[in-house]
Amino acid sequence: MFYKAVLIIVVSCVLPASLHARTLLVLGDSLSAAYGMPVETGWVSLLEQRIIKQDIGYKVVNASISGETTLGAKSRITQLLQEHQPQLVVVELGGNDGLRGFALKEIEQNLLELVDEIKQFGSHVLLVPMQLPPNYGAAYNERFMSLYNAVSEAKAVTLSNFILANIAQKPELMQSDGIHPVQAAQSLMLDNIWSSLQTLIIE
Repeated sequence: MFYKAVLIIVVSCVLPASLHARTLLVLGDSLSAAYGMPVETGWVSLLEQRIIKQDIGYKVVNASISGETTLGAKSRITQLLQEHQPQLVVVELGGNDGLRGFALKEIEQNLLELVDEIKQFGSHVLLVPMQLPPNYGAAYNERFMSLYNAVSEAKAVTLSNFILANIAQKPELMQSDGIHPVQAAQSLMLDNIWSSLQTLIIE
């Protein structure tokens, strides 16, 4: 989640079942940009494959960037919404903010404004909570994680499970940096948020 990619990674397909497929936009950082592996093996691409297999009328656009912060995403969201007209936006952000020691109030405010703009556009939001490595301390990490609950409650948006649940604690599922999951963990990441995502997809 440290390195800023030069280009936005876009994964998009028009489903044969519908010429007017709705759009699911993923706005995340390196966890969603398939850092350290081919993009087609990342969880967002696996999501696209699952949607196609289940014949769900959505196309998937991955606007995730490695190194992205809540502030960076906030500066891009207006253009992304106008360009892609999404019905659903998955927001997987905040990890880089926390790793860089940004003020928690600033992270929360950025997320509030980001979610607010998405909702005002008329899109549903799935907010994916982040956690920090244990060396950041239990107290800070607890406060960091609680801000996602606060944003979810304040803006009445769905909060998913932690995308690295039962992954981050297993060295064999993490890259050598201890932050990014390996290719074998991508399907588990999708499974971690699928139930929350599926509910919004079928609305």
